[in-house]
Amino acid sequence: MPELPEVETTRRGIAPHIEGQTVRTVIIRDGRLRWPVAPNLAEIMAGRRIETVGRRGKYLLLNTDNGALLAHLGMSGSLRIVADTAPIGKHDHLDIVFSNHTILRFNDQRRFGSVLWAEEPVTGHPLLKNLGPEPLTDGFDGKFLHAQAKNRKTAVKSFIMDSHVVVGVGNIYANEALFMAGILPSRRAGKIALARYQRLAEAIREVLRQAIAQGGTTVRDFVNEAGKPGYFQQQLKVYGRAGLACVNCGRALTEIRLGTRSTVFCRVCQR
Repeated sequence: MPELPEVETTRRGIAPHIEGQTVRTVIIRDGRLRWPVAPNLAEIMAGRRIETVGRRGKYLLLNTDNGALLAHLGMSGSLRIVADTAPIGKHDHLDIVFSNHTILRFNDQRRFGSVLWAEEPVTGHPLLKNLGPEPLTDGFDGKFLHAQAKNRKTAVKSFIMDSHVVVGVGNIYANEALFMAGILPSRRAGKIALARYQRLAEAIREVLRQAIAQGGTTVRDFVNEAGKPGYFQQQLKVYGRAGLACVNCGRALTEIRLGTRSTVFCRVCQR
């Protein structure tokens, strides 16, 4: 599933092509996504200028002067800039066509993604208004995590993956950040000291920064805006490495299930 770095990689890739451009039309080939695409989306968006391309959690926001398009990539979706001569694939569900002939194409094999229109203010949309802070902003740090974790009995890995606590820390990056911070994924969130949360907050930031810098993580169907995979997978220390040697101590990494998610850690380096 595309996570925050993959979505941010897509945002950075498509923004230079469509910011400042005016929508000519929207072509909906199949609107049966997670939520149905509004059949009058072309009517709504025609003539609107894309002011900025933003991101909130895993949602891409195509902001206009009056409303925004919210796009979620689901489990296998992608948004790509294509030429107007590009062949149409089986799962190319929607095109946003701009007046300069640029096309932004939404592809989603599994249909868990979504493309929704929201009137202003977009921050008040039901899908966005209750989200936690962005992990790469000043509103997120160890003190915040420690305060949010007070009296919580849930495992710390599940805690940092809760989008109401902090957005964008998906399974891959939760595994990696907890390893970097030396924290056992199954430890109760409410039993972790402030100093350790300070290390964890910085680890989350560092892991996400590294992933964004390297173009995201290649997982199954993810491709970036140019149709090329990301490369952060080459740098993973624990995720997908169950049974292999820990890069720090050499002991075999352990895999368990937490909240139905694969969780890999080192019994020596994490406590």
